[in-house]
This record gives sequence, C-alpha cells and structure tokens, in this order.
Amino acid sequence: MKKDIFEAGQYYHIYNRGNNKENIFIEEKNYNYFLEKVKKYILPIADIYAYCLLKNHFHIVLRIKDKVDISEKLKEKIHLPFSNLFNAYSKSINEAYNRTGSLFQEHLQRNRIEDENYLRQLIVYVHLNPVKHKFTEHFASYLHSSYRSYLSERRTSIDRDFILNLFGGLENFEFCHDERRIMYEGLMNDIYLMDE
Repeated sequence: MKKDIFEAGQYYHIYNRGNNKENIFIEEKNYNYFLEKVKKYILPIADIYAYCLLKNHFHIVLRIKDKVDISEKLKEKIHLPFSNLFNAYSKSINEAYNRTGSLFQEHLQRNRIEDENYLRQLIVYVHLNPVKHKFTEHFASYLHSSYRSYLSERRTSIDRDFILNLFGGLENFEFCHDERRIMYEGLMNDIYLMDE
C-alpha cells in the first residue's frame, strides 16, 4: 500500500509500534523524553492536536503547517524532522538499554485526514486508546495522552483552541469522549457475554 506523503497544510494520523511488538517506552522517563523530542523536531513544522503514548506503540494527530510557516530548508523535506525524531529517540533507547537494531517495527505509518468529522472521531479514538488496549480502565486519568491537556488551563504545546472549537467547546469535547467510552464498554460486555 502506498504511504501518504507529508504535504504542507494537511492533517495526518501518524503511528508506529515497537519492533516485534516490544516496548518502545521502557521506563516512565522515556515518555517525557519522547515528548521533548517531538517538541524539538515536530513543532517547528506541525501543529499537534492529540497524542497517546502506550508502552509498545503511539498515536499522534497533527497538521503540517502551511509552507509560509515552515523554514526554507524544510519546505521540500517535510519528512526529515520525523526521521530525525525517530532516529534520535531510537539511538537514545539503544544506548540507554544496551540494545541494538531497529526500535520501531517499520517506517512511520501515516494516514491523511480529509474531513473534520473524521478528525473529531480520530481525536476521541486516540484518547481512548489506553482503554481499548487495556492499559487503564479510565482514559481521563491516563498520564501519557493529550486528553488532560484539554481539561487544563496550563500552557501546552497542543493546539487546544482549534480542537475545542472543532468540538463546539470543552463540554461537548468531554461528552463525545464519554459517549464513545460508554459505547466501548457496551461492546466489551457483549464480547464477554458471547465468550461465556
């Protein structure tokens, strides 16, 4: 399958997982280190709307900035900061944990987001991912996603205003997440009943 190429002004869902399904975040400090690398390499070329970091994979929803907002040297090489991010993170993990080889399963996966309704659904999906994969029972308390940034008034690298406007405000943002969570719980209960 042909990968979507990164283009200025476009929205993307990017994700990847550990090679052989191994963990890419080994200790608590790895999550913050990864986010620092995201700030360094990705924020100069993209606005970030949501993320979720799980032990063995991650999701990020972002929009590549318009060409006028990207430095001259990166305009024709938008993929380069992503490559730099994952190379730098992989190298650090390999050195810190005395490992060799590829940390990530394959090249960065990316899907272009073409409409706002799908963008809203994807934001909710990313925030509920820890529940889907049974890393936690309560997505709102999961420490390694952007969900809590939306509930806070503290400074953040997340483009909070754009997404809250897209959802029609914070109240509806929370409602959409809770509604989908309830749906997930119903599906999981149905699956358990079928297994009995």
